[in-house]
Amino acid sequence: MVRYQDAEGPANGVLRVRVRLDFKGTARPGRFFFGGKSSEKVAEEAREQQVAVFRNIPIQGIRIEDIDLNVEAYSVRDDSSNTEVAYAPVILHLTADSLEDLIRFVVREDFRKVEILEPPNLLLTRYDVERLLFRINEELKNYRTWLERRLAK
Repeated sequence: MVRYQDAEGPANGVLRVRVRLDFKGTARPGRFFFGGKSSEKVAEEAREQQVAVFRNIPIQGIRIEDIDLNVEAYSVRDDSSNTEVAYAPVILHLTADSLEDLIRFVVREDFRKVEILEPPNLLLTRYDVERLLFRINEELKNYRTWLERRLAK
């Protein structure tokens, strides 16, 4: 468990954080005479699908307080593929029981930024750091397995 200090002194509690995720979309060409989808539209659809998951599927140790979809989608040119790529950001306001519970958001491909709102100070013991590093390792293994399955298709 993460310990922190506030105005009254040492305490145990939860973490309040703001996490930004940018969902990627690349343009899909149309078939025959039907139009395809723009990269912005694909990115916004990916964002909507993921937001629906966040709203409907509980995550152990995490409570989603607010989901901000007001950030505009933006486009950039991908130098490696020479194509237009769009990103649709979402900002999640979360309450986490521990720092380890936040790891699944930080190792995501669409992760961009995390801001710890509360507590103002964190105190990690040796045991806390060991658990945190172990959890990071587990999440990276899971991500690698998922990526290998996705590339094998």
